[in-house]
Amino acid sequence: RKLLVCAGQTSSLSYVTTQNLKEPQKSMRKELVNQNLKNLKFNELGLIPAIVQDMTTRQVLMMAWVNEESLRLTLEHGETWFWSRSRQELWHKGATSGHTQKVRQIYYDCDGDSLLIVVEANGAACHTGEVSCFYRLLQAEE
Repeated sequence: RKLLVCAGQTSSLSYVTTQNLKEPQKSMRKELVNQNLKNLKFNELGLIPAIVQDMTTRQVLMMAWVNEESLRLTLEHGETWFWSRSRQELWHKGATSGHTQKVRQIYYDCDGDSLLIVVEANGAACHTGEVSCFYRLLQAEE
């Protein structure tokens, strides 16, 4: 499977998208990735927050951190890779659970300091077994 990375504009969100297309030139693909990465603002630790959303249901599945290396791996392999702050290592979502996330689109916000990764989910996103990590309601008293 080969990936083409494109930049574009949808309302106020810019995006990077991966699509199954004919083999583009590797150098052209790398150049497009590098151009898009220049638009991102990683924090002082070299990280950027990534919200993961289900392509079909539009449910927010999880939030995780990515660094430039995990983002490149995500783009290269077409599945989500993140940076674990607690373990200080890269992790491929689903490597042990089998609950992988096939990347369909990656958007970056107007400030370039956060990502929205739209995925085709294969199983639960949360380590607790819940479909989404956002299953607990924090509600103000009435």
